[in-house]
Amino acid sequence: GVRAYVAVSGGVAVEPVLGSRSTDLLSGLGPAPLTDGAVLPLGAPTGMHARVDVAPQAGPPSELVLRVSLGPRDDWFTAEAVRLFLSRVFRVSPASNRIGVRTTGPVLERARGEELPSEGMVLGAVQVPPAGTPVIFLADHPTTGGYPVIGVVRSEDLPAAAQARPGTAVRFVAMRGRGGR
Repeated sequence: GVRAYVAVSGGVAVEPVLGSRSTDLLSGLGPAPLTDGAVLPLGAPTGMHARVDVAPQAGPPSELVLRVSLGPRDDWFTAEAVRLFLSRVFRVSPASNRIGVRTTGPVLERARGEELPSEGMVLGAVQVPPAGTPVIFLADHPTTGGYPVIGVVRSEDLPAAAQARPGTAVRFVAMRGRGGR
């Protein structure tokens, strides 16, 4: 996959901002995001060395199938756009990050042209900005958003989405039964 956590005894010794040493990508608070060749200052080790365990994981799939419940704003899109959303292949964009998986692919045309007032966003929401390609919200997603949400990805499918590499094929499949249409 493309994302991982690293822990070191003593922590990363950068100046905290609002009590945190991590970077908030949405607000820009905290230390600068890591870049190639960055060297991190480490704090003094504390306690005993921990035993390091690795949990083997299967590699990311070549095609990611994400189960979605349509709505709450699928009616903001043309019937053709909803059909394309559920039948065509999108690809993970290199612009993806821990906020969301941005996609490239078919443009989803809106049936309504007005702007949507800002409303709450949930983990897994598939928001469609004006460019017309879906963005799947991940762990660091905003709490509110002003673009229509065509569907919500099932929570069990989000870990694979978070690890998808740029270029990975993505298909959205409507859930049937509970929560689906």
